[in-house]
Amino acid sequence: MSENRTEILTGAAVLAAAIGFLAWAGQGTDFATGGDLYPLRASFRSAEGITVGTDVRLAGVKIGTVTDLELNPQTFFADTTIMLREDVVLPEDSVIMVASEGLLGGAFIELIPGGSLDNLAAGDEILDTQSAVSVLSLMMKFAGGGSEETAE
Repeated sequence: MSENRTEILTGAAVLAAAIGFLAWAGQGTDFATGGDLYPLRASFRSAEGITVGTDVRLAGVKIGTVTDLELNPQTFFADTTIMLREDVVLPEDSVIMVASEGLLGGAFIELIPGGSLDNLAAGDEILDTQSAVSVLSLMMKFAGGGSEETAE
């Protein structure tokens, strides 16, 4: 009888730990908050480093994720769909850009709010986009000197 009680208590402790882990893992997702989301679209010349699931941040705070990323065969741009928290309303002239966490860090989408009195609605497109900056091309320009000397 004592063994059964020990097994039941051990099982309950393992189950509680598993539930606690799932709650902790879900904190960064909308699954845990149950918040409402709305979509916005943007087209980037280069979405290097961005994948489905990449964070969308405003002032360093995660407010959404990238939900779709595909090549537009007519424009050759990367058409992106992001889902934002419903409580974050952006002005029409906001900027969306691919940013980097550091020299070797990962990429994320950064939103910079504009000053327009009109706001973006669900499904609207953010027109002012800034693409990823290639660290390799910047290093090549720096290593190359960037200026050409003319011989006289």
